[in-house]
Amino acid sequence: MTPYLSDFPPEILPISSIEAIPEPPLNENYSFNKELQQILHGKQLLLENLPHLLLEIHQHYENGYITYRKGITKTKSKTVCARCGNKDRTLFASFPCARCGEEECTYCRKCIMMGRVSECTPLIGWSGAEPTQELTENPLIWTGTLSPGQQHASDQVRQTIIENNELLVWAVCGAGKTEVLFGGINAALASGKRVCIATPRTDVVLELGPRLKAVFPGIQVAVLYGGSEDRHLQASLTIATTHQLLRFYKAFDTVILDEVDAFPYTADESLQYAVRQSRKEQSSMIYLTATPNQKWQNECRSGKRNFVTIPARFHRHPLPVPSLKWCGNWEKSLKKDKLPPIVTQWIKKRLENQKQCLLFLPKIDKMEKILSILRKTYPKIQAVHAEDPKRKAKVQMMRNKEIPMLLTTTILERGVTFPNIDVAVFGAEDRIFTESALVQIAGRVGRSAQFPSGDITFFHYGKTDSMVKARKQILKMNAEAKKKGLIDH
Repeated sequence: MTPYLSDFPPEILPISSIEAIPEPPLNENYSFNKELQQILHGKQLLLENLPHLLLEIHQHYENGYITYRKGITKTKSKTVCARCGNKDRTLFASFPCARCGEEECTYCRKCIMMGRVSECTPLIGWSGAEPTQELTENPLIWTGTLSPGQQHASDQVRQTIIENNELLVWAVCGAGKTEVLFGGINAALASGKRVCIATPRTDVVLELGPRLKAVFPGIQVAVLYGGSEDRHLQASLTIATTHQLLRFYKAFDTVILDEVDAFPYTADESLQYAVRQSRKEQSSMIYLTATPNQKWQNECRSGKRNFVTIPARFHRHPLPVPSLKWCGNWEKSLKKDKLPPIVTQWIKKRLENQKQCLLFLPKIDKMEKILSILRKTYPKIQAVHAEDPKRKAKVQMMRNKEIPMLLTTTILERGVTFPNIDVAVFGAEDRIFTESALVQIAGRVGRSAQFPSGDITFFHYGKTDSMVKARKQILKMNAEAKKKGLIDH
């Protein structure tokens, strides 16, 4: 007979010796802790994540309200982490464990930033009733209107959510993807469904949070990223980085994955696993991107993937098309503390005309070198990168027009909007500037209805396939939008 965990002292929970952890039957007469229900429903958490006594947690398990899942499962052929799906043996290690008494207790290094999962660590979830939530017939409060292209996509999103299907929304940068989601989210929330909007970038989460709270003012909204105070909030609408989904398990009726092509999601299988695991068995999945990879593009064209395109921006102006300009051996120029004349002229023209601009660079050291050169003439110029502690403040200063020009790495290639800017990529031949990255960078220009055009230039020391393909993709979307009557200007 397989022992229940209650057969063991609750202080240590030695689950490594149990093949499968049984679930005791639900005792409907047990008075469960509603705070535990709120925290655990749809989650998979560690003991140290819970502000409750172990004895109380274990009593809920014995009465069938809490589940324990083995954090690590091992066989002769493979080791698997239940939280992140890691199967790579090089990403597991062992340690002498005081909890289970084993000299070599295996743990997962892949997801250790979320807390250590080991052989004797249970992932704790909720198996009782779902928390009750008040239904609002029409929670969306928004007075805006959608363009014909947006409306068509919005109808497709809504139908996909109702029918629990999957859909790719292939929309150009600045098409107004967020507004396209409103109708579908509204239908989901009105029917009592839990919705998650996930994205790889914290910047995008921080920008989406206030926008969604404003249009769904009567709905509980959780905004989750590293260090977020909303981590224990049981919300009808969750906006989260894909990393945060490692803590969810069969939680959402609808998952909307924004920027599906963005790093680190595309390069990290554990994040893809986290998204899959966060969905209920019967659920809908919406993917959003301006730049689907070649495999997905082929699947769309062959009919293997359901998709809808928005080839034009909401303001019905064409997408600005990049200019490709040769600037010579720019690295050699930098060693002499100079910029190529063609780049200097581009910057000078904009700053003298008080036109804000972004300059994208391939590497931080090159960015700092160029900053030191430019500040001799333009002292107000700033630079930003992923590890910059003042990153958020500098972006806000740019929005407030306190900075005339911002140098940046690819960290600002997506998810940020400045109303009236010109953009250049310096060293566009670098391999970091993929087709996807260049399309996204070009998409920073002309996003506002008041300023629908602008200049986008790729300065290079030799054209690459990525540059040519990015330009071709933008021209193709403009042609499709014109053919469908979605461009007026």
